[in-house]
Amino acid sequence: MSTLKTKRRKRGDGSLKGQLLVAMPLMTDRRFARSVIYLCAHSEDGAMGLIINHRADHISFPDLLERLGIVPHGAEDGISNDILERQVHVGGPVETGRGFVLHTSDYHSEESTLPIDHDVSLTASIEILKAMASGEGPTHAMLALGYAGWSAGQLESEIQANGWLHCPPDLNLLFDPDLEAKYTRALAKIGVDPSHLVSDAGHA
Repeated sequence: MSTLKTKRRKRGDGSLKGQLLVAMPLMTDRRFARSVIYLCAHSEDGAMGLIINHRADHISFPDLLERLGIVPHGAEDGISNDILERQVHVGGPVETGRGFVLHTSDYHSEESTLPIDHDVSLTASIEILKAMASGEGPTHAMLALGYAGWSAGQLESEIQANGWLHCPPDLNLLFDPDLEAKYTRALAKIGVDPSHLVSDAGHA
């Protein structure tokens, strides 16, 4: 995978939008165990993010394209290997039937793309899937079903209770297809060895 440049930006409003959340090893909620979450939104009203390292084993990307009518049944021959090999992710436990595409900002739709920072955007429409199937989509993208959501003050409370660590984004990590390695790599970005973690923790 080509190296992607990442701009590390500090936010003065306390928002973790565009940051990675990394679950502590003692996370008691099994839905988020060893999860790495990219935060797409974070304000005093709450937060929303996508888990980037949990695979949806019940459906493949070509199957999803077929179900949505983007690619006819049995028409995989016309799709690039890159598309055929893409994974579908479990983005979180909320609205699991809804799809979200996290992608590099070289793709943009005026109607449906939400820029998160200079490098990453979020699009939740069928048009981006059509563009990806035809080879006209973003350079890097991941499709997730469902999302993780927090009500006002909930995420802050969970961080205070040592449920999460957080760190700046890493685009290579974000779009790497090796999902199993993402958790350890995210902790390494913070300078943490998971074998040394106990119930208390600091923040990057």
